[in-house]
Amino acid sequence: MPGYVFRDGQPIPDSDLKEQQDGGNLAASPTDMTRVSTSTSSAMNTPTSSATDGDHPTDSHALANADHDHKGAAQVNEHETIKNLGWNQNPKNVPELVGGLDNEELWTLIRRFNKQVYHVKATTAPLLGGLDLNIADEDEFSPDKLRANVERLYMTVIIGLMGFGKHIARLRSWREPRRTGAFAAVYAVAWILNLLVPTFLTTLIVLIVYPPSRPILFPPAPLALVDSSTGGVQSPKAGVLGSHDSATGAPEKHKGEAVEQEASNFVSGIGSIALSSATGKHEQGDPDSDPLNKSVPDPTRMAMAGADAKSSAQGGTPNEHHDKTKQPMEDAMWGKMRPVMHVIGDISDGWERFANALSPTAPFPKDRPRLTLAAVILPGVAVSILTTSATFMKLSTFGVGLGFFGDPLIWRGLDWLNKNYPNWQKLLELRNSILKGVPTNAQLTITLLRIGEANRAPLPPPPSSDQPPPDQPKALHGDDVALDASHDEIQAAIHKDPSEKEASEAAAATTVGADEKPKHRHGAHILGFFKGTTKTGVETKLGVDKVRAKIGSTDAKNHLGVLPKEDEMVPTGPVDFKGRYKGHKGWINISTAARMPCVSWSRAASDGTGGAVENTIDKHEKHVAFKVPIQDIQELKKVGGLGWKAKIVVGWATGKTVADGLEIVDKAGNTWKLTAIQDRDELFNRLIAIDGQKWESY
Repeated sequence: MPGYVFRDGQPIPDSDLKEQQDGGNLAASPTDMTRVSTSTSSAMNTPTSSATDGDHPTDSHALANADHDHKGAAQVNEHETIKNLGWNQNPKNVPELVGGLDNEELWTLIRRFNKQVYHVKATTAPLLGGLDLNIADEDEFSPDKLRANVERLYMTVIIGLMGFGKHIARLRSWREPRRTGAFAAVYAVAWILNLLVPTFLTTLIVLIVYPPSRPILFPPAPLALVDSSTGGVQSPKAGVLGSHDSATGAPEKHKGEAVEQEASNFVSGIGSIALSSATGKHEQGDPDSDPLNKSVPDPTRMAMAGADAKSSAQGGTPNEHHDKTKQPMEDAMWGKMRPVMHVIGDISDGWERFANALSPTAPFPKDRPRLTLAAVILPGVAVSILTTSATFMKLSTFGVGLGFFGDPLIWRGLDWLNKNYPNWQKLLELRNSILKGVPTNAQLTITLLRIGEANRAPLPPPPSSDQPPPDQPKALHGDDVALDASHDEIQAAIHKDPSEKEASEAAAATTVGADEKPKHRHGAHILGFFKGTTKTGVETKLGVDKVRAKIGSTDAKNHLGVLPKEDEMVPTGPVDFKGRYKGHKGWINISTAARMPCVSWSRAASDGTGGAVENTIDKHEKHVAFKVPIQDIQELKKVGGLGWKAKIVVGWATGKTVADGLEIVDKAGNTWKLTAIQDRDELFNRLIAIDGQKWESY
């Protein structure tokens, strides 16, 4: 049962320098790619620790350490040891973790945070908005980042606009006559009195300031249940209403998973750049050098090869020696993707901030963001009442003329602003002005993670399961459906018709039987042959890596353990995480009981038991290879266990999940690379949330 504690402050076995040199060659030399600060008196390499000069806590740190009125299990811990709130446990047995926030909502935030945040660096620069984990201006483009940003755009902006469009369709359909009639009457009166703009702005202020007005004016309904054309009830595209916030209504095991799958499929269906994104070309965190990755063909070139073949068949000359525009155009297109990616990310960030301002999540303040937004709109009400239509047109045309003919005056004004207020453009950004202190979902998530760490109660990871979601409709409550339809109509829409289901299954079986011809069976045999051959080749390659690793190959050491066996998949966390360092099996330990929290790697777990590892090593090999104070961590980067091409081939041939790694860089520039970490995301989340660093996302 969750609630027991781990004693993470136990002394970790150490050894002298001679034992370190003789016991497995775990200490790094100055010539190693992963450098470790050496010591002449101890085998434990501990970099010098120092506090960040002029570092002030962000709003996120302050909220994490504040005393909250409504407390969950992660906000109360009277012990000095780490409290396990349900790591690797049945989610039904996990208590409410954060006061005022449902666990399913919390796990949705963490799950999307894990896909969005790959690489962070500590910064001492002042934060105008009061919150850290902003996207750095120097963030480089990669198709995998573009994929993550487009998925986030779908889950926030596109789904939100779909919901808005279906509300408009419901109003226009007159299927809810009382509500539509009330809107029409108010519109007519405002039109007669020439008060359309003041009425619209006043309604907007009411919706912002008084949340109970929202379900009254816009009653909720499952997104997939509303027909966008007629505004009436429709059967979800998935055939059953298994989720309320997705466009298809597909079933889901946990809240938010259906929308995430839709976002992934949305990206996979976009053009050639989306093809690169879908396959993860230059995936965030790819190893710098991976021989296995270099030997695999590039699947993203298939689109270009197909275009060249078509051009050649039509008599064209696709050869690059004839077409001098090919390479420059490719370079120009990829070069423009970086600002496009940033624009998509900024749009998603802005949408999330507005959503979190209108419906704040604990522990962020509830009233201040809404009142700020209302205060910005309120002057517009007064101006719209006092301004006539003729005056408004006069001012509008004056603005158009000034923008067209006033270029010299505008540039002189901008030059004066740049000289006297260098950061004026940053100050005008929404995140630094009317939305100051309002988080994005990533900033909200890291604040929630910090709450758990501040109380020595790390938040358990989102639950996962290998079982498919149930093909059953999700329960509907009275507040979930406000459509003008009978109970029988709604039930018929959310359930798949049994007769139709049987007919479709029978038709599918008949089609499969009719289509099964010898050539199809031969094709399946051929595909199975190549798959088996590829699997054998992968296993042979990884077997050779074990031999190369013993000789000293760094790339081969990084490949060890990337395809863990079933018996090696053991529950880890929140204190110890199973992983490798320089190819050696061991445990990554996070110790927070001491005055200075540290992360270290050892051949044994911190409590002295390491399962199979403990039984296969001698006592003198339990020494700590490195130990880094968490406050000295300057950079954390998720890295792939294999390159993106090799990962595709290995996943297809073996069906196994590749265990990825993590790079840790301290303030002195020393780097430690940990590989084959089973719970890499959970380790990453703990390390960025424990201490007081201000992070930037790359």
